[in-house]
Amino acid sequence: MRFLLCPSPHIHTAAFLKMDCPLGSSSLMWFRKGLRIHDNPALEYAAKNSCFVYPVFVIDPHYMEPDPNAFSPGSARAGLNRIQFLLESLLDLDANLREIGSRLLVLKGEPVEVLIRCLKQWNVKRLCFEYDTDPYYQDLDRRVKKYTSMAGVEVFSPVSHTLFNPEDIIQKNGGKPPLTYQSFLKLAGQPSWVSSPVSTGISRLPPVGNVGDAKISNVPTIEELGYKDHGQDEFSPFKGGESEALKRLKNSLDNKEWVANFEKPKGNPSAYLKPATTVLSPYLKFGCLSSRYFYQCLQEVYKNVKQHTSPPVSLLGQLLWRDFFYTVAFGTPKFDQMRGNKICKQIPWKDDSELLAAWRDGRTGYPWIDAIMVQLHKWGWMHHLARHCVACFLTRGDLFVHWERGRDVFERLLVDSDWAINNGNWLWLSCSSFFYEYNRIYSPTSFGKKFDPRGDFIRHFLPALKDMPKEYIYEPWTAPQSIQIKARCIIGKDYPKPVVLHDSASKECKRRLAEAYALNKRLNGSVGEEDLTKLRRKLEEDPKQETPNSRQKQRRIG
Repeated sequence: MRFLLCPSPHIHTAAFLKMDCPLGSSSLMWFRKGLRIHDNPALEYAAKNSCFVYPVFVIDPHYMEPDPNAFSPGSARAGLNRIQFLLESLLDLDANLREIGSRLLVLKGEPVEVLIRCLKQWNVKRLCFEYDTDPYYQDLDRRVKKYTSMAGVEVFSPVSHTLFNPEDIIQKNGGKPPLTYQSFLKLAGQPSWVSSPVSTGISRLPPVGNVGDAKISNVPTIEELGYKDHGQDEFSPFKGGESEALKRLKNSLDNKEWVANFEKPKGNPSAYLKPATTVLSPYLKFGCLSSRYFYQCLQEVYKNVKQHTSPPVSLLGQLLWRDFFYTVAFGTPKFDQMRGNKICKQIPWKDDSELLAAWRDGRTGYPWIDAIMVQLHKWGWMHHLARHCVACFLTRGDLFVHWERGRDVFERLLVDSDWAINNGNWLWLSCSSFFYEYNRIYSPTSFGKKFDPRGDFIRHFLPALKDMPKEYIYEPWTAPQSIQIKARCIIGKDYPKPVVLHDSASKECKRRLAEAYALNKRLNGSVGEEDLTKLRRKLEEDPKQETPNSRQKQRRIG
């Protein structure tokens, strides 16, 4: 059962019940993201003046087909947690559609081919889908519109996944995306739709028409997709779907004092029994929750409290950050790459597959880092500060591995992986763009200890260390052999030694970044591959400096 937190006076769409239905008056609603009934302008338009509405979701092998060569269970592009979350969201969408007289038609295949076949076979003259800035969907849209323009099919593709239309912001800025949050806020102002509250949903949909011999299926299970022996013993505790999104939103916003005082980046990254955030990001990613509806509900809360935090740190500020990244990503060619990306510093990152694998698989020897990465594998989610820590560790903090490699891991494993936001955050956290204070590094030992001195988070996700005394839980390699034996955890055997020494590794990272920044400045950003190769050679040839403290730690580890 769907329920809404702050109902609006918007009139429900049921006009089709009172009209005459001319032959062939039908619409196809193509669900990709936007897996919801509330605030879905594309769905409302599909229902308007239609005798039949075909709600379609296409199982895209590109994202859903098992890949036996991937480093974790899942497809070539998505881990099993995200696939499971999507399937749960589709089941919920189907249930909610059935409540209003319809159902979800699930087909399988290359999306454009499937869609064109359905439009022809069902004699559909109107195609509706939510606008998407993701390059993959932009390409699908171009191909679909090429057909519809020739076939005389009307296309309605409104912007409702974000608060603002990124194109409008870029146009206001002279054709270029704003590159700072504050400049974005100044350009964006108030969303244009604010004066008319968003729809709380549709009370009734026209029925599904005759589907002919189309191969329609129910929402498949993980096993039916081919994941019979997936080997994943734990799934994300966050269940997908609009119903769950609205319930989670209500639970969060019921605590008005918490909403009013919310201040990012504060929060406890080690809280796992009850996460210290709303955990609404996966629902926003799949469009199970409308960001516009979330915005509207936050404004209602703010009206009824004496004072509240403001952007960029408030909850409202987080929604605006989301739109900021969407806008910059949409307006920046090759946003997901270092090479050819005009807003990205050119840095001679390492491409060390062994260090990458140790980080990815939770084997760095730093329990705080490893526990977070294990949580990512098991849950497909971690707190934003935890993400900051592990991203910093991989790139500018310790390992100096290319941010694109880390981005790929997050893109696969995160339930809330979002193309624009994931790339934007990796650019930020690697000090490649947006943020440039590379001397500010998250400690892989002391940062987590501030929030969880006993190491309960580590003990939960790294059982090998569950009996390690709290004095050594963040740096177990410093524990005397007798302590390791008593804790039944021998470092180097039951749990790995550190892959690098943080003190010396972070110093070396700073040295490399200082040289790279100087090169970018000297060449005014026009750094070529040959320039990076020369710098890389210079950095490798220069003697690496170690502090006396780090040499002392080396002896203790060895």
